[in-house]
Amino acid sequence: MIEVEVSAIVNPTEDTERVALAISNMFKRLETNLDQSMPKPRVVGHGNLESLFTMHELLRQERLLDTARTQLNKGHSIDGLSTDFMLNKQVATVNRLNFPATEEPLGSIHVTINANSGEELDRLIDWLAPQTEDGEPLIELDVNDI
Repeated sequence: MIEVEVSAIVNPTEDTERVALAISNMFKRLETNLDQSMPKPRVVGHGNLESLFTMHELLRQERLLDTARTQLNKGHSIDGLSTDFMLNKQVATVNRLNFPATEEPLGSIHVTINANSGEELDRLIDWLAPQTEDGEPLIELDVNDI
């Protein structure tokens, strides 16, 4: 079973609703709330595979499959059961995707995807960001293959 965890800090100069909108633009069907237990408040969200459907579509629309695949593989945990990556918070507010190289000054959207096995995570990555040739996916997996 795939679990998705998302969080983004809310700076004093930012509107909490706008940060929540940035997250919901990328991840539909995600339950979000405001966590004020940290030094800076955060919008946090939890979801499942369905939460990744919008990102799946945007990666193809914006032709970011190779970049996404690199980021997903780069973020693999040692045990092979999760991957971590960041998305640009400001760009997400306008329904666009961008993978920042480092944490941004106003903070990024942090994403962790957890799986029950390494094979499940690998299939998820192949579904979300398949290998490409000349920018075109070599094979498109069905979501039911995960």
